[in-house]
Amino acid sequence: MQNNAMPFNSRMSIFSFPVTEAQVNTQNYGRRPYGVGLLVVGYDETGPHLYECAPSGNFFEYYAMSIGARAQSAKTYLERYHEEFPEASLDQLVKHGLYALRDTLQQDKELNIHNTSIGIVGKDQQFTIIEGEELQRYLGLLGDETGRPSRAVVTATEPQPEEAGGEAPMETDSV
Repeated sequence: MQNNAMPFNSRMSIFSFPVTEAQVNTQNYGRRPYGVGLLVVGYDETGPHLYECAPSGNFFEYYAMSIGARAQSAKTYLERYHEEFPEASLDQLVKHGLYALRDTLQQDKELNIHNTSIGIVGKDQQFTIIEGEELQRYLGLLGDETGRPSRAVVTATEPQPEEAGGEAPMETDSV
């Protein structure tokens, strides 16, 4: 149940409502946070933002994130390439997203217009969901690589995320 009325099409901070509501629920006996994982994305005057709302009610801001079943494969891909994202074009970002999503597939599955959709938001770009036949253009960016590749061998010279130490490489300092 929502306690605060939110006018339709009104501007609000990306971070304000979900954080307040989920966190307040953890402060009262017998009340629980939402109990679902959410990725909340938006763009405001300070730039793009991506927040994860964990089932526990905790919120974290990331440069890139994946949640859900088999998400670790996507996280690994995103950690490896996240430093390229600020300078990437929209097509390159979508391609990275599709590669990360592809890495979560079962071995005999592949991305297609029936099991994939893309959400895009940005500066001067209203939130848009791309699916169906319109999605084929973006799937075409992958060429013949829409199915999950066999496991690649990582060379010993590549730094591994767990060896980096400190905070996770995709976390931001702002939250």
